[in-house]
Amino acid sequence: MGDWSLLGRLLDTAQEHSTVIGKVWLTVLFIFRILLLGAGVESVWGDEQSGFTCNTQQPGCMNVCYDKAFPISHTRFWVLQIIFVSTPTLIYLGHVLHIMRMEEKKRGREEEQAKGKSDHGQKDSPQVRDDQGKVRIAGALLRTYIFNIIFKMLFEVGFIVGQYYLYGFHLEPLYRCDQWPCPNLVDCFISRPTEKTIFIIFMLAIACLSLLLNVLEIYHLGWKKLKQGMTNHYDPETAESRVGAIISGDVPPLPSH
Repeated sequence: MGDWSLLGRLLDTAQEHSTVIGKVWLTVLFIFRILLLGAGVESVWGDEQSGFTCNTQQPGCMNVCYDKAFPISHTRFWVLQIIFVSTPTLIYLGHVLHIMRMEEKKRGREEEQAKGKSDHGQKDSPQVRDDQGKVRIAGALLRTYIFNIIFKMLFEVGFIVGQYYLYGFHLEPLYRCDQWPCPNLVDCFISRPTEKTIFIIFMLAIACLSLLLNVLEIYHLGWKKLKQGMTNHYDPETAESRVGAIISGDVPPLPSH
Protein backbone atom coordinates (compact mmCIF):
# COMPACT_ATOMS: atom_id res chain seq x y z
CA MET A 1 0.00 0.00 0.00
CA GLY A 2 1.20 3.50 -0.72
CA ASP A 3 2.67 5.92 1.79
CA TRP A 4 0.00 7.78 3.76
CA SER A 5 2.43 10.14 5.53
CA LEU A 6 1.67 13.21 3.38
CA LEU A 7 -2.10 12.81 3.71
CA GLY A 8 -1.65 12.15 7.42
CA ARG A 9 0.31 15.37 7.96
CA LEU A 10 -2.25 17.43 6.05
CA LEU A 11 -5.17 15.93 7.99
CA ASP A 12 -3.29 16.44 11.25
CA THR A 13 -3.02 20.14 10.39
CA ALA A 14 -6.73 20.24 9.53
CA GLN A 15 -7.51 18.68 12.92
CA GLU A 16 -6.25 21.85 14.64
CA HIS A 17 -8.91 23.90 12.83
CA SER A 18 -11.89 21.55 13.34
CA THR A 19 -14.63 21.25 15.90
CA VAL A 20 -14.59 18.61 18.64
CA ILE A 21 -16.71 16.23 16.58
CA GLY A 22 -14.51 16.94 13.57
CA LYS A 23 -11.46 15.92 15.61
CA VAL A 24 -13.19 12.65 16.53
CA TRP A 25 -14.00 12.04 12.83
CA LEU A 26 -10.36 12.57 11.88
CA THR A 27 -9.23 10.23 14.67
CA VAL A 28 -11.56 7.53 13.37
CA LEU A 29 -10.20 8.13 9.87
CA PHE A 30 -6.59 7.83 11.07
CA ILE A 31 -6.89 4.77 13.31
CA PHE A 32 -9.70 2.64 11.92
CA ARG A 33 -9.28 3.37 8.21
CA ILE A 34 -5.80 4.48 7.20
CA LEU A 35 -3.91 2.55 9.88
CA LEU A 36 -6.03 -0.57 9.55
CA LEU A 37 -5.89 -0.45 5.77
CA GLY A 38 -2.11 -0.29 5.80
CA ALA A 39 -1.57 -2.79 8.61
CA GLY A 40 -4.15 -5.54 8.19
CA VAL A 41 -6.34 -5.31 5.12
CA GLU A 42 -3.52 -5.56 2.59
CA SER A 43 -2.27 -8.82 4.07
CA VAL A 44 -5.77 -10.29 4.12
CA TRP A 45 -6.34 -9.46 0.44
CA GLY A 46 -2.81 -10.39 -0.61
CA ASP A 47 -4.00 -13.67 -2.15
CA GLU A 48 -7.17 -12.21 -3.62
CA GLN A 49 -6.32 -13.12 -7.21
CA SER A 50 -3.81 -15.92 -6.69
CA GLY A 51 -6.21 -17.76 -4.36
CA PHE A 52 -9.13 -17.39 -6.77
CA THR A 53 -9.39 -20.82 -8.45
CA CYS A 54 -11.90 -22.25 -10.93
CA ASN A 55 -12.58 -25.86 -11.93
CA THR A 56 -11.61 -25.30 -15.58
CA GLN A 57 -8.50 -25.16 -17.72
CA GLN A 58 -10.04 -23.00 -20.41
CA PRO A 59 -7.55 -20.18 -21.18
CA GLY A 60 -8.84 -16.81 -20.06
CA CYS A 61 -11.86 -18.21 -18.23
CA MET A 62 -10.50 -17.68 -14.73
CA ASN A 63 -9.44 -14.10 -15.55
CA VAL A 64 -12.88 -13.05 -16.79
CA CYS A 65 -14.55 -14.76 -13.83
CA TYR A 66 -12.28 -12.92 -11.40
CA ASP A 67 -13.00 -9.64 -13.16
CA LYS A 68 -16.73 -10.37 -12.92
CA ALA A 69 -16.54 -11.25 -9.23
CA PHE A 70 -14.30 -8.30 -8.28
CA PRO A 71 -14.67 -5.37 -10.72
CA ILE A 72 -12.31 -3.46 -8.41
CA SER A 73 -10.22 -4.75 -5.55
CA HIS A 74 -11.67 -4.06 -2.10
CA THR A 75 -8.42 -2.48 -0.95
CA ARG A 76 -8.26 -0.10 -3.91
CA PHE A 77 -11.93 0.70 -3.46
CA TRP A 78 -11.31 1.67 0.19
CA VAL A 79 -8.25 3.69 -0.81
CA LEU A 80 -10.43 5.67 -3.22
CA GLN A 81 -13.04 6.09 -0.49
CA ILE A 82 -10.48 7.48 1.97
CA ILE A 83 -9.10 9.88 -0.64
CA PHE A 84 -12.54 11.14 -1.67
CA VAL A 85 -13.85 11.67 1.87
CA SER A 86 -10.59 13.41 2.85
CA THR A 87 -10.57 15.82 -0.11
CA PRO A 88 -13.28 18.20 1.25
CA THR A 89 -11.31 18.51 4.50
CA LEU A 90 -8.16 19.35 2.56
CA ILE A 91 -10.08 22.01 0.60
CA TYR A 92 -11.31 23.48 3.90
CA LEU A 93 -7.71 23.46 5.19
CA GLY A 94 -6.62 25.35 2.08
CA HIS A 95 -9.32 27.96 2.72
CA VAL A 96 -8.17 28.33 6.34
CA LEU A 97 -4.55 28.85 5.30
CA HIS A 98 -5.61 31.33 2.62
CA ILE A 99 -7.65 33.43 5.06
CA MET A 100 -4.86 33.33 7.64
CA ARG A 101 -2.38 34.52 5.04
CA MET A 102 -4.70 37.34 3.95
CA GLU A 103 -5.18 38.39 7.59
CA GLU A 104 -1.42 38.44 8.15
CA LYS A 105 -0.87 40.58 5.05
CA LYS A 106 -3.64 42.96 6.10
CA ARG A 107 -2.23 43.24 9.59
CA GLY A 108 1.25 43.88 8.18
CA ARG A 109 -0.04 46.73 6.01
CA GLU A 110 -1.88 48.26 8.96
CA GLU A 111 1.23 48.09 11.12
CA GLU A 112 3.32 49.74 8.42
CA GLN A 113 0.76 52.54 8.06
CA ALA A 114 0.61 53.00 11.82
CA LYS A 115 4.34 53.36 12.49
CA GLY A 116 4.99 55.82 15.29
CA LYS A 117 1.50 55.43 16.74
CA SER A 118 1.58 53.54 20.03
CA ASP A 119 -0.94 50.82 20.76
CA HIS A 120 -2.25 50.90 17.20
CA GLY A 121 -2.47 47.42 15.81
CA GLN A 122 -2.03 45.83 19.24
CA LYS A 123 -5.62 45.97 20.33
CA ASP A 124 -6.97 44.55 17.07
CA SER A 125 -6.33 40.84 16.53
CA PRO A 126 -6.81 39.01 13.24
CA GLN A 127 -10.50 38.37 12.74
CA VAL A 128 -9.91 34.74 11.85
CA ARG A 129 -8.58 33.95 15.34
CA ASP A 130 -10.22 34.09 18.76
CA ASP A 131 -8.71 35.26 22.06
CA GLN A 132 -6.83 31.96 22.48
CA GLY A 133 -5.26 32.25 19.03
CA LYS A 134 -7.39 29.46 17.57
CA VAL A 135 -9.15 29.74 14.25
CA ARG A 136 -12.70 30.97 14.65
CA ILE A 137 -15.10 28.96 12.48
CA ALA A 138 -17.45 31.72 11.41
CA GLY A 139 -18.53 33.58 8.31
CA ALA A 140 -16.94 32.30 5.12
CA LEU A 141 -15.01 29.63 7.03
CA LEU A 142 -18.20 28.32 8.56
CA ARG A 143 -19.81 28.01 5.13
CA THR A 144 -16.76 26.19 3.79
CA TYR A 145 -16.76 23.91 6.82
CA ILE A 146 -20.43 23.04 6.38
CA PHE A 147 -19.94 22.33 2.67
CA ASN A 148 -16.97 20.18 3.66
CA ILE A 149 -19.20 18.08 5.93
CA ILE A 150 -21.99 17.83 3.36
CA PHE A 151 -19.66 16.57 0.64
CA LYS A 152 -18.09 14.08 3.04
CA MET A 153 -21.56 12.73 3.77
CA LEU A 154 -22.37 12.48 0.07
CA PHE A 155 -19.12 10.63 -0.65
CA GLU A 156 -19.69 8.25 2.25
CA VAL A 157 -23.20 7.40 1.11
CA GLY A 158 -22.07 7.10 -2.51
CA PHE A 159 -19.29 4.66 -1.68
CA ILE A 160 -21.51 2.57 0.60
CA VAL A 161 -24.13 2.27 -2.14
CA GLY A 162 -21.41 1.64 -4.72
CA GLN A 163 -19.91 -1.17 -2.67
CA TYR A 164 -23.32 -2.78 -2.30
CA TYR A 165 -23.95 -2.76 -6.05
CA LEU A 166 -20.42 -3.88 -6.93
CA TYR A 167 -20.07 -6.93 -4.72
CA GLY A 168 -22.35 -6.61 -1.70
CA PHE A 169 -21.28 -6.89 1.92
CA HIS A 170 -20.76 -10.64 2.10
CA LEU A 171 -18.45 -13.02 0.22
CA GLU A 172 -19.62 -16.53 -0.56
CA PRO A 173 -17.01 -19.31 -0.79
CA LEU A 174 -18.46 -20.42 -4.14
CA TYR A 175 -18.87 -18.10 -7.11
CA ARG A 176 -20.56 -19.41 -10.27
CA CYS A 177 -19.47 -17.87 -13.55
CA ASP A 178 -20.72 -18.27 -17.12
CA GLN A 179 -18.75 -15.52 -18.83
CA TRP A 180 -17.25 -15.99 -22.26
CA PRO A 181 -14.79 -17.74 -23.05
CA CYS A 182 -15.87 -20.21 -20.36
CA PRO A 183 -17.46 -23.18 -22.18
CA ASN A 184 -20.21 -23.63 -19.58
CA LEU A 185 -21.13 -22.76 -15.99
CA VAL A 186 -17.88 -22.73 -14.01
CA ASP A 187 -17.46 -23.02 -10.24
CA CYS A 188 -14.88 -20.62 -8.77
CA PHE A 189 -13.69 -20.56 -5.18
CA ILE A 190 -12.70 -17.45 -3.19
CA SER A 191 -9.80 -17.60 -0.76
CA ARG A 192 -10.63 -16.95 2.94
CA PRO A 193 -14.16 -15.59 2.37
CA THR A 194 -15.08 -15.53 6.08
CA GLU A 195 -12.06 -13.45 7.13
CA LYS A 196 -12.59 -11.06 4.25
CA THR A 197 -16.28 -10.73 5.08
CA ILE A 198 -15.37 -9.73 8.64
CA PHE A 199 -13.15 -6.94 7.31
CA ILE A 200 -15.84 -5.84 4.85
CA ILE A 201 -18.42 -5.54 7.64
CA PHE A 202 -15.92 -3.74 9.87
CA MET A 203 -15.05 -1.20 7.18
CA LEU A 204 -18.78 -0.74 6.50
CA ALA A 205 -19.39 -0.09 10.20
CA ILE A 206 -16.59 2.50 10.27
CA ALA A 207 -18.08 4.21 7.22
CA CYS A 208 -21.48 4.34 8.94
CA LEU A 209 -19.84 5.68 12.12
CA SER A 210 -18.12 8.42 10.11
CA LEU A 211 -21.43 9.27 8.46
CA LEU A 212 -23.10 9.48 11.89
CA LEU A 213 -20.35 11.80 13.14
CA ASN A 214 -20.90 14.05 10.12
CA VAL A 215 -24.63 14.21 10.86
CA LEU A 216 -23.93 15.03 14.52
CA GLU A 217 -21.49 17.75 13.50
CA ILE A 218 -24.05 19.34 11.18
CA TYR A 219 -26.56 19.27 14.05
CA HIS A 220 -23.98 20.70 16.45
CA LEU A 221 -23.06 23.57 14.13
CA GLY A 222 -26.72 24.30 13.34
CA TRP A 223 -27.69 24.35 17.02
CA LYS A 224 -24.68 26.50 17.87
CA LYS A 225 -25.54 29.06 15.19
CA LEU A 226 -29.19 29.03 16.31
CA LYS A 227 -28.16 29.81 19.89
CA GLN A 228 -25.86 32.58 18.67
CA GLY A 229 -28.65 34.01 16.56
CA MET A 230 -31.07 34.00 19.49
CA THR A 231 -28.45 35.57 21.76
CA ASN A 232 -27.63 38.29 19.24
CA HIS A 233 -31.31 38.87 18.55
CA TYR A 234 -31.92 39.90 22.15
CA ASP A 235 -28.97 41.05 24.23
CA PRO A 236 -30.15 42.43 27.64
CA GLU A 237 -27.21 44.81 27.95
CA THR A 238 -27.71 46.17 24.46
CA ALA A 239 -31.43 46.54 25.00
CA GLU A 240 -30.90 48.33 28.31
CA SER A 241 -28.37 50.74 26.81
CA ARG A 242 -30.73 51.47 23.91
CA VAL A 243 -33.61 52.20 26.28
CA GLY A 244 -31.38 54.58 28.22
CA ALA A 245 -30.35 56.32 25.02
CA ILE A 246 -33.98 56.68 23.95
CA ILE A 247 -34.92 58.15 27.31
CA SER A 248 -32.06 60.65 27.18
CA GLY A 249 -33.02 61.58 23.64
CA ASP A 250 -29.74 60.50 22.03
CA VAL A 251 -31.34 57.84 19.84
CA PRO A 252 -34.79 58.14 18.32
CA PRO A 253 -37.19 55.33 19.25
CA LEU A 254 -37.95 52.62 16.75
CA PRO A 255 -40.97 53.38 14.52
CA SER A 256 -44.13 51.62 15.60
CA HIS A 257 -46.10 49.62 13.04
